[in-house]
Amino acid sequence: MKFAVLDIETTGLSPSQEKITEIAIFIYDGEKIVDEYSTLIHPEKKISYRITQLTGINNQMVADAPKFYEVAKKIVEITEDAVLVGHNVRFDYGFIRHEFLRLGFQYERKTMDTVSLSRKLIPGKPSYSLGKLCHTLGIENAARHRAAGDAMATLKLFQLLQSIEPDLHQHNGIRENRERNRSLLDGLPEKAGVYYFYNKSGSLIYVGKSVNIRERVQSHLNNHSDPKELEIKNQLAEVKFKVTGSELVALLLESHEIKKHQPLFNHAQRRTFFRWGLYSFTDEKGYLNLKLMKTLDRVDPIFTYGSLQEGQDHVYRLCEEYNLCQKLTGLYESSGACFYYQIHRCNGACLGEELPEEYNNRVLQSIENYHFNRNNFLIFDEGRTAEEKSVVKVENGRYVGFGFVSGDEVQSPHEAIESYHDNKEVRQIIISYIKRNAGRKVTVVDFDQIKGHTKSDYL
Repeated sequence: MKFAVLDIETTGLSPSQEKITEIAIFIYDGEKIVDEYSTLIHPEKKISYRITQLTGINNQMVADAPKFYEVAKKIVEITEDAVLVGHNVRFDYGFIRHEFLRLGFQYERKTMDTVSLSRKLIPGKPSYSLGKLCHTLGIENAARHRAAGDAMATLKLFQLLQSIEPDLHQHNGIRENRERNRSLLDGLPEKAGVYYFYNKSGSLIYVGKSVNIRERVQSHLNNHSDPKELEIKNQLAEVKFKVTGSELVALLLESHEIKKHQPLFNHAQRRTFFRWGLYSFTDEKGYLNLKLMKTLDRVDPIFTYGSLQEGQDHVYRLCEEYNLCQKLTGLYESSGACFYYQIHRCNGACLGEELPEEYNNRVLQSIENYHFNRNNFLIFDEGRTAEEKSVVKVENGRYVGFGFVSGDEVQSPHEAIESYHDNKEVRQIIISYIKRNAGRKVTVVDFDQIKGHTKSDYL
């Protein structure tokens, strides 16, 4: 069997938007290199400074290099009847296929991934990135992040794997993965809901939500670069799901399931939806300050938000309701008094006129709960079928739970509600979701308004 061990360098990470800047291919017959090809490629777009820092390839270097269409024939010929081998080969293969698609050509080759092979044959390594794995195994690479250097390092790694498993040339890892992935995806709906990942022993290892369960699970299976995703895939044996129809209900159910079961890979999960957080600290004068910051790589915030504006709106409401200082909440920059002090809505904490103890008590009261703008209401959203609606209930300012109604049941939705625990996170989810969908598919109705509506108002 013939193997085409390859590596590419690119202008970025997206095959549909970025281009190849360098390619290197070593043809290996299982014993020795029998052919090789390496060239810079003009990407027909600017190479960013960040990419140049990483790869060392700049715009001047590729100025006189051939464009991809000029080397396409050579790539087809040298890889003919060969299995493409790469470290995270899906990345390289995806870029090459996109380049050919732009030329109107379908480029198809079998592939083998040294990442998955390494995890199978050399388990327990701290990292399976090419650089760190080669360092751990004593494989030298004098030209890291250059195509020829990384392709040669991949070839040496492949030879090492071959020495561990002599019948490696018979191994079709990609085909096995495709068959496995196909079985995991079988029967998954393209609807909103929550999905559950189980390992071989039947233990729940991950819970997630999506507006399209099948598509989201497929994205997990196609992720070959994130260490956490790779570890999840290595353990994944079964996928189960619950259709909700509503993204809001999916978010609420996901939150409940994670807290209830505490799956292994949800332990340190941060929602990418909530990018901003509210944090507190005590300044040198003893005043408790609030500050909005991005949640990345920080300790758990008091509250989280989908955007900076959402966070600022919330802090403004806290200032108004609890007479907090705009300066000490990060809403007003000044070396002196805040604006609220000038209109007599701040008691002077910004100038030291209010005792820290008095001010801090109000701050603590303001962050004790996450408040709704109304006390008793229902949220009607999409259901599991076209004839159904989901309904979320908030009573006395607290989240009660959710259920599903159809037809005349809309007139008595309270009976359909299944109880769930109230907490700050679910309140944030509900408030954020209402804001994002205001005036669209979501209907928010106070309890006393239910009787005045007909089922056509919701269904």
